[in-house]
Amino acid sequence: MDRRRHFDRLMAKAAQDEYVLERLAGDAQAPIEVFGFHAQQAAEKMFKAALVAANTNYPRTHRIAELIDRLRHAGVEVPHSFDPLCDLTPFAVEFRYDVSPGDDEEPIDHLRLLDLLRELRAWARSLAG
Repeated sequence: MDRRRHFDRLMAKAAQDEYVLERLAGDAQAPIEVFGFHAQQAAEKMFKAALVAANTNYPRTHRIAELIDRLRHAGVEVPHSFDPLCDLTPFAVEFRYDVSPGDDEEPIDHLRLLDLLRELRAWARSLAG
């Protein structure tokens, strides 16, 4: 698959997760694990799309910090405002299948997180041209 189609496919898959997030945002009954999972998945797919746009292969990982590090190592300027997205990594596996976020975890600000994901989407698109 050519890089542009690969980029577009990853961004489309991320948009599916964003769709779910938009429906759950503001719903006090939405489980934190479900919201966090879809936020993590959206971010992961967009960072992988950014790696594709940077002509860099991405690893099979859910660790957002690893994807950001790979982008920076490839010479891509990743805004530090995206660094908090690394906190979503446990939602990919640990919180989904095993443990739950503790009571000491700060609650997720749904609207702020959606805004950050929109910024990530715009940034990734700017890399693809």
